[in-house]
Amino acid sequence: MAGNSSIDPIDIGTLRTLVLVYDLQSFSAAAKRLDVNQSTISYAVERLRGALGDPLFVRNGNGVTATERCAALVGWARDMIDEIDGLASPVKFDPATAQGSVTISCNYHERQTLTPQFCARLRAGAPKVRLVLLDAAGHGDAHLKQNQCDIVLGPVGVVGESFFRRHILTDHYVCVMDPAHPLARGRIALSAYAKAEHVFITHSGEWQPLYLEALKARKIEIEPAVSLPNHDSLERIVAGTRLVATIPHHLARAMRGGLHVAALPFRVPISIDMYWSARTGKSGLHKWARGLLADVAKAYAA
Repeated sequence: MAGNSSIDPIDIGTLRTLVLVYDLQSFSAAAKRLDVNQSTISYAVERLRGALGDPLFVRNGNGVTATERCAALVGWARDMIDEIDGLASPVKFDPATAQGSVTISCNYHERQTLTPQFCARLRAGAPKVRLVLLDAAGHGDAHLKQNQCDIVLGPVGVVGESFFRRHILTDHYVCVMDPAHPLARGRIALSAYAKAEHVFITHSGEWQPLYLEALKARKIEIEPAVSLPNHDSLERIVAGTRLVATIPHHLARAMRGGLHVAALPFRVPISIDMYWSARTGKSGLHKWARGLLADVAKAYAA
């Protein structure tokens, strides 16, 4: 039987949209639920209207009412969606026998704090799975969008309909300095902090620490006495000097303990989020790895 070419372009996403508009009786409510523009919903329904030669929905006050033809189509679409979701569901996943790799793009902060424990638990639970770490250095979103990694981890924002986010940890900034530093004796006043000799971590010029924006909002400009591309030599450079570095609290916790850690005179939260794409969304291995990473972050925060 020859296919109906006008219906050929109708995809499962369009059918999901139709069912949602039918259930919510509103284009705007469906757009809000899917976090898309209302025009995206209208376009999907217009394609179906053109293919089926039926208005599908008619205006009714602030909402819409389905036509008879639409109600029949929704019944069929629900069955079709359930069938396809069943086919897409992964077979029972067993980490002990799983093979493959998990690639995470993150920064020094996450490599020092979360990934050591994650690596240990991944090796114990899924010994045949390979872990690859990439240095995000401001390019985490590009790594994800170009399929170079499976997970981006850090205080970043990845925008797009095919990307998913899960918040896993909130950190905040603290000061680290030599124990003999005059500022190590008590609470640090903002004026004393502003006059200190600062170390800046520049992240190779790719990302600016969040606390600098918070200082700018307070009309305070600080100049670096020393600039470093990353945190890896920070402890050795600060020891025995009058330098003060402002770094994430959990990173200070992960240091060997040779430096004094003091509260910053103002609080700046650092949201550590995990991002992934639809490409690995349904994968048994990657769902398991993401759950493991969230568990590690929860235990670390505690």
